[in-house]
Amino acid sequence: MNFIHYPLSAGNNNVIQVILTDWANVQLLDEANYQNYINGGKYIYYGGYAEVSPFNIRPPYFNNNWHLIIDKGGYTGSVKASVKVI
Repeated sequence: MNFIHYPLSAGNNNVIQVILTDWANVQLLDEANYQNYINGGKYIYYGGYAEVSPFNIRPPYFNNNWHLIIDKGGYTGSVKASVKVI
């Protein structure tokens, strides 16, 4: 599994801004769903397919342990990203 991982602390008063070099899946997960993601299980996320950069996500609630995952969904190619909590 090839993905970029950013651990974050953010709440619903923040915006997570993701700058991408190419399209990608941008997914914000809590700890339980992150564990399911890396173990190949079912998981729930916020975000989605990003064709436009910057891509912004507003977390639904405060969490000291968010996981932002960026991947190509199994397709070939690569993407670079930078992330900022605003």
